[in-house]
Amino acid sequence: MDIREIREMADEKLLDQLEDLKESLFNLRFQKAFGQLEDPNAIPRARRDVARVKMVIRERKGQKEGNNG
Repeated sequence: MDIREIREMADEKLLDQLEDLKESLFNLRFQKAFGQLEDPNAIPRARRDVARVKMVIRERKGQKEGNNG
């Protein structure tokens, strides 16, 4: 997932995407534990996507607090 795509999303969509990514990461970890993981790079990619979404959420939260304070 590209950072530009993430920044274009609405706040509600970002939160939904974060939940989906966390669930996906959880499932990937189970696949790894059972030896069924086909792509070993999938877990680091999923972790980076989660981090990107969290970063954008934090940026927006900081902007909103900055405008209110």
